[in-house]
Amino acid sequence: MTIEITNESGIDVDETVLLRLTENNLAELFVSPDADLAILLVDEGAMESLHVQWMDEPGPTDVLSFPMDELRPGTEDAPTPEGLLGDIVLCPQVAETQAQAAGHSTMDELILLTTHGLLHLLGFDHAEPAEEREMFALQRDLIVRFHAAERRRLKP
Repeated sequence: MTIEITNESGIDVDETVLLRLTENNLAELFVSPDADLAILLVDEGAMESLHVQWMDEPGPTDVLSFPMDELRPGTEDAPTPEGLLGDIVLCPQVAETQAQAAGHSTMDELILLTTHGLLHLLGFDHAEPAEEREMFALQRDLIVRFHAAERRRLKP
């Protein structure tokens, strides 16, 4: 699996956490280890340009997802085939503002947004209430499992 992380935001972000998160989430969702994914962190100006161009909405947003091969989560017996998942674009400046409002760290917000973006790449949406319940429940479960894996990793 190739996960490429590029930080063009000007904000210092622990990319190793995002890498471990993404690897953990992809394993939990039984995505092929041969799938490829790119994560790009950009500043507010770049994110605003993308938001206007692709969503026709003003201002910067927190996360955008650009799926490529329309891969879906697999199962233990039938993992997702190899392919190109697509790109997740994050804006740490917007994440920082949202984190302050939510009362948690910017890294926690980036973990949430990265997981959210990955689920969009895998075909999840939240346009309808039932879809939102399913996607957000899975998002919470993945984040809880990641934090548990991180605690195990750090135990001596």
